[in-house]
Amino acid sequence: MFLKTHRRFKNGKPHLYYSIAENMRTARGVVQRQVLYLGEINDSQRGAWVRAIRVFDEQAGEERELSLFSASIPVPDHAEGHGVQVRLEAMELHRPRQWGACWLATELWNQLRLDDFRRPLLGSSREGTDWTKVLQILAIYRLVDPGSEWRLHRDWFGNTALPDLLDCDFSLAAKDTLYRCHDLLLPHRDALFTHLHNRWRDLFNPDCEVLLYDLTSTYFESTPDFPEDGKRRFGYSRDKRSDCVQIVIALVLTTGGFPLAYQVLPGNTVDNQTLRGFLAGIEKQYGKARRLWLMDRGIPTEKVLEEMRASDPPANYLVGTPKGRLSRYEERLLDEKWRNVRPGVSVKLIADESETYVLARNDDRVHKERAMRRRRYLAALRKLRLERKRPLNRDDLLKALGAAAKEAGNDSKHVIVTIPAEGQPVSPGTFHYRLDRIRLRQARRREGRYLLRTNLTGTDPGEIWERYLPARPSRGGLPQP
Repeated sequence: MFLKTHRRFKNGKPHLYYSIAENMRTARGVVQRQVLYLGEINDSQRGAWVRAIRVFDEQAGEERELSLFSASIPVPDHAEGHGVQVRLEAMELHRPRQWGACWLATELWNQLRLDDFRRPLLGSSREGTDWTKVLQILAIYRLVDPGSEWRLHRDWFGNTALPDLLDCDFSLAAKDTLYRCHDLLLPHRDALFTHLHNRWRDLFNPDCEVLLYDLTSTYFESTPDFPEDGKRRFGYSRDKRSDCVQIVIALVLTTGGFPLAYQVLPGNTVDNQTLRGFLAGIEKQYGKARRLWLMDRGIPTEKVLEEMRASDPPANYLVGTPKGRLSRYEERLLDEKWRNVRPGVSVKLIADESETYVLARNDDRVHKERAMRRRRYLAALRKLRLERKRPLNRDDLLKALGAAAKEAGNDSKHVIVTIPAEGQPVSPGTFHYRLDRIRLRQARRREGRYLLRTNLTGTDPGEIWERYLPARPSRGGLPQP
């Protein structure tokens, strides 16, 4: 067993990574196996390792500082009297375990005072199982190295320092015990959210509540023969798996990613039917407050937005709007001047009755959307050019046009195709196509632009746009945090 150095040159500077390895003899020769990865160690850390360790001298009754040196080199003169040679080739590792991340997770658990909250609710079983510690093990596992409960039981728990940190044994990581612990948590879900919210408020003292609300879904590849009151239903699939049953998950987050509430809904739930219930639930659980809700454009309905404006206190919102709404305010927006809020981002602001509309333009997004659109409609034109030279009957021609339109997606509307009337002969060159340049110019004017609506008044448009950024959905449906 020996200490191995890995050198890598990155971003103009060298990096050193260390690991403990051993040689293993195989039929193909000697292979080095990594036993323990130590990570990157900078010069100051390496100097601290080599410089000194402290030992207790029993004869002198005091601590002494010793310097460590490899046995392959002599002790330098300046270290005479306090230098110690170490034989790295004779070093042995006995049951290496993960400690640092587990210790940090236990400290976070203590800061949240989850023991004081959970122990009166969960207690211990008749066999003496401490459910609070089982829950702590599950939470640390999810934070440090998330995976299945079976993996925690089979492999992960024994390779960590949790038995020493929590003063427990392997019985708390039995697979049946882990599964049973989940069943005990659900009745206390709302109380847990309230406790965590209060600790978050005490620790960080947030002065403004900005909440993100979004929905996502997950599907099941199973036979759809379920009870009538089950939640696995067919519905709109964000994963493009309309052939599978699914459930919908609604989640309320803070801008820092702190969850305040969640709900598992039937798979055929429509997005705009969920907001009213969450507004009432958050107000009931956390009390009335002036909150700002950030949502995607498909979640609120006009009636719900009207109720938010009329509530006491008014519930502020900041939502996206369909690009078609630009047509209503396009003339007014053309008269306004762009204001730069940061490099590459400009905004315009107009007021309309009780709402404010903000048009944001992102230069990087303009270039991206323009390139995507150009690639799609040029691919459709190339396909049409090839089909125009082939001898096709009317049915085959319609199929070819449908394939070209599918490849172009929404940009197929920018290509005008003229085909012979039904009953007329079809021959090469009898159908024609051209770009709808007027419609294409209109689409190009809207590239990289987002129209936002809010009932906030007297707010800087740049601040509104910055607040909306965390609400823009990432892949998978949920917001970025």
